[in-house]
Amino acid sequence: MSSRLIGVGVGPGDPELVTVKGVNALRAAEVVVVPVMDTGERGRAEATVLHYVAGEKVVRVVFALNERTDRARREAAWDAAGERVAELLREHGTVAFATIGDPNVYSTFTYLAQTVAGLVPGTVVETVPGITAMQDLAARSGAVLTEGTEPLTLVPVTAGAAVLKDALNGPGTVVAYKFGRQAAEVAEALRESGRIDGAVWGSALGLPEESIRPAAELDGAALPYLSTLIAPARRDGGRGGKL
Repeated sequence: MSSRLIGVGVGPGDPELVTVKGVNALRAAEVVVVPVMDTGERGRAEATVLHYVAGEKVVRVVFALNERTDRARREAAWDAAGERVAELLREHGTVAFATIGDPNVYSTFTYLAQTVAGLVPGTVVETVPGITAMQDLAARSGAVLTEGTEPLTLVPVTAGAAVLKDALNGPGTVVAYKFGRQAAEVAEALRESGRIDGAVWGSALGLPEESIRPAAELDGAALPYLSTLIAPARRDGGRGGKL
């Protein structure tokens, strides 16, 4: 039988936001892999998985999750992680990989699946969608992501503040991921584009240390790396004005 690698989105951190299908996939897999940094601390994916799966079924695999500058080190970590997961597939047949958010949205699972496909030919790769941070932040803050014909633009600020500025100068709602280390640049971009009113940011959603604040309160201080921002579309046409 073919080996199966299943990327399971486990949401932004609140264990109640894992879908029923996601829980079933985690429990049905023979092994559940969770990504950890080389510093070894428990990540959000692992903490969430342990609400539904016994610890002895969980395998921690090191990824260079925080490596942005040393490409060689990052590639070596991906190769090592792929080799470890390939070993698990050969031994167990079905392996689930738990990722925060959704496995098809800025996820480490993408790189893992590409690596494993080359190491274990014929592996069937599947994904189970997960609730994203922008959906959770919208629900917790009351920010409406889209109405009518409005576009929605998702930007990783790790690509640079200029990418965010371009998006803010366009139409529709803009969501920024991973902006914590560039909070000052983000605040400046919001003010320059006239989009700071109504914008909201959040971090550690659903966790004890959760923080949700108006973007107008951004003072340039560094925020948690996985902070999320929503700058809603300009809406001045009344109810249904964007239909």
